[in-house]
Amino acid sequence: MLAYAFRSPAAAGPVRPLAALARRDAVPPPLLMLLGMVSTQVGAAVAKQLFTATSPGGTTTLRLALGAVVLLAVARPALRIGWRAAAVVGVFGLAMAAMNLAFYAALQRVPLGVAVTVGFAGPLLVSLAGSRRLTDALWAVLAGGGVLLLAGLGGTAADPFGLLLCAGIAVGWAGYVLAGKALSAHVPGTRGLALGMAVSALCVLPFGVASGGATLLEPRILLLGLGVALLSSVLPYSAELAALRRMPARVFAVLLSLEPAVAAMVGAALLGEHLGLAQLLGIGCVVGAALGATLLAVRLP
Repeated sequence: MLAYAFRSPAAAGPVRPLAALARRDAVPPPLLMLLGMVSTQVGAAVAKQLFTATSPGGTTTLRLALGAVVLLAVARPALRIGWRAAAVVGVFGLAMAAMNLAFYAALQRVPLGVAVTVGFAGPLLVSLAGSRRLTDALWAVLAGGGVLLLAGLGGTAADPFGLLLCAGIAVGWAGYVLAGKALSAHVPGTRGLALGMAVSALCVLPFGVASGGATLLEPRILLLGLGVALLSSVLPYSAELAALRRMPARVFAVLLSLEPAVAAMVGAALLGEHLGLAQLLGIGCVVGAALGATLLAVRLP
């Protein structure tokens, strides 16, 4: 399940805010998935509004620090976890910090849909690289072609430095997925996620302080930062992991493959970021590659 790995770090246990709702079967699992994806992208849109008051580094610091506080309060992880587990938590936290710093910096220069799609292509291409099937090579080519279209191959030019930052998102996201698999084996459930996010918050803190300074402590900025943390971290994990308990992993993977398209729609609706035809086609290529690889993996041994 290629796309399923994108949420692997916390796969053993949900965060609680939506868990009771899911247990009562009040919301169908596909709708929970959609709510989780929309929440993530709305959080990114709110974060982009923070750039007028603070920097991407400051926004990243607020998102990770406040998200870590919430998750630590919920998960209450033990701090004595052994040196191997601590090393894995450290690597996971570094990958999360790099991914988020690159993501928020990229949002200053490229549309939300572009940033999410290029970043999404990173772990997708890594997962396909280990396959020996010709069909998976074709999906990798399709995803790569989509990234080229987003980069301006079809005539819609994108900011070069913004694209470089998007490549950083892809690398960081791939590292996040790979480290997340190891993390789930050493520190299962949301405990590992909470510890990893705390490490990532410490990693980005110097960038936030250097670029945001005392602005980060203003009540309005803290409130917006808390909103970003809840929308981008706590609520999506709650919704998606609650949905995962009630649906087959392959269906979860297929739905998660739609995240770049959701990002493009949220960017258009909330930020007025209307993409060109070539960029929309690029997003379609990446989504199609993820869907095709996931669906074919279900059918083949």
